[in-house]
Amino acid sequence: MLGHLAEILVGILAVLILVAAAWDVRTRTIPNWLNGAIAALAIPFWWASGLDLWPDVALQIGIALAVFGLFTIAFAYGAMGGGDVKMVGALALWLPPAAVVMMLIIMSLAGGALTAVMLVRHRVSKAQHQLEIPYGVAIAMAGIWLIGERFLNQFA
Repeated sequence: MLGHLAEILVGILAVLILVAAAWDVRTRTIPNWLNGAIAALAIPFWWASGLDLWPDVALQIGIALAVFGLFTIAFAYGAMGGGDVKMVGALALWLPPAAVVMMLIIMSLAGGALTAVMLVRHRVSKAQHQLEIPYGVAIAMAGIWLIGERFLNQFA
């Protein structure tokens, strides 16, 4: 029963991060309530996945805080929006340590590609406004990739 609950929660996570990506494309923001829901749903996921409070849950929280702290520095330099920082930190609550590293790599590659495409589009259209990258899309791509791995790559 708990295994099914974990799978349902992962499905809800997928929907939430897709909603966050769509919201970011439309408004260039990700609402706090959405990032809060992603973070809060990690708690029943830990329980349904059978994680022990020590050291498993403590490790999840520690890694998520480290990721959040790292990207807060990027926010301070204007390289990332606050909603993006909260989203990557919230998503890190769900992932084991190796998957967090994969998320950061996939997110960086997807973000670089997204930035390049948007920069070309911006220059071709000769837009005068400052270019804003909906980085939540890159974060969502990384999250969906890793969620897909959970189901599609059973032999790894």
